[in-house]
Amino acid sequence: MTTPRMFSLAVVLAVFATGWIARPLPIDDKSPDPGSSPKLVNTCLITNDVKRLVEFYEPILALKAKRTGEDYAEFQTGVGVLAVFSEDAHEKYIPGSAQAAKNKSVVLQFRVGDVDQEYRRLQGLVKTWVKPPTTQPWGTRSIYFRDPDGNLVDFYAPIRGQ
Repeated sequence: MTTPRMFSLAVVLAVFATGWIARPLPIDDKSPDPGSSPKLVNTCLITNDVKRLVEFYEPILALKAKRTGEDYAEFQTGVGVLAVFSEDAHEKYIPGSAQAAKNKSVVLQFRVGDVDQEYRRLQGLVKTWVKPPTTQPWGTRSIYFRDPDGNLVDFYAPIRGQ
């Protein structure tokens, strides 16, 4: 029988055997109780240009990426991790499972303090705007734009008093 720890060890050994160096994630001893729902903590963008996406997201998120070689970078957003991973490297580990710059069905949503202020700040950084500051019927104010790979990004804030 394969246990989660055995699987993790197998993954670590495979990673080191292939030469890919990544920051190992600590084993979370505070795992959710059995039967609780899964917790989404990381989102990974597969790209054919890690450097370009990192250079886009650093000023957008006002965060410095933590890089592990040329194939991987991550942004600690305070709630979860936004990772950027090379399509070529990803293909080595999980062949045929992802294509860079093909996403048209996921929205990366970031809660911000002031949507209109962010819209003004991002004018020189964002090339493709999808929607300017708009009050949404579900009670948020949002701006929508695309990153250089075409991923849709939403900066939103709840409307005060609702």
